[in-house]
Amino acid sequence: MFRRRTQEAPENPPQAAKPGGKGRPTPKRAEAEKRRRQPITAPSNRKEAYKRVRERQATERVKARAGMAKGEEKYLLKRDKGPVRRLARDYVDGRRTVGSYLMYAMFAIVALSLMPVTAARLLVLFAPPLLLGVVFIEGILLSRGIKKLAAERYPDEDTKGVGLYAAMRAMQIRRLRVPAPQVRPGGKPVVKKGDKADEDDRAGSGVAKGE
Repeated sequence: MFRRRTQEAPENPPQAAKPGGKGRPTPKRAEAEKRRRQPITAPSNRKEAYKRVRERQATERVKARAGMAKGEEKYLLKRDKGPVRRLARDYVDGRRTVGSYLMYAMFAIVALSLMPVTAARLLVLFAPPLLLGVVFIEGILLSRGIKKLAAERYPDEDTKGVGLYAAMRAMQIRRLRVPAPQVRPGGKPVVKKGDKADEDDRAGSGVAKGE
């Protein structure tokens, strides 16, 4: 008999979005953390756990070897760390040394010793001590040079053993040196493949501009 003069108000009236707001309710903290979490599958047994550990260790070893080869400080051995040792490596790698060819020379001498020629046998007799003497003198000169240079550039750093370090590196075959050489003979820095491509691109663009 009585008409409803006013409609019943809804239980949950829609709320107007705040100006500048997102237009949607802010999720609860638990829900937000749940979304950020990624599902982590635990190993089902001990064998699988050991397998994962070995894979992780293998990845870390590969990364450490690559970093050591590049000369990254955090991956280097204690004997290779520090600015003085880096200077010694660049000092040696920036020049051609007789010691780096000593192994090749010894192989050649062994090959000549198999030849039934008197001159070859005389060469085999006198060449090894002569080569060793040259390498020894070269090591002394390199040791003195790097000690003097290190004292000038890094007067506050410890230079103990840097001379022997440089002499031993000079006797290693260049491509087998670890850390790998960062400079070429002559002192120019080693250009990697990616950097070389960028330099070629820049050179090409410069030529094009010149034309």
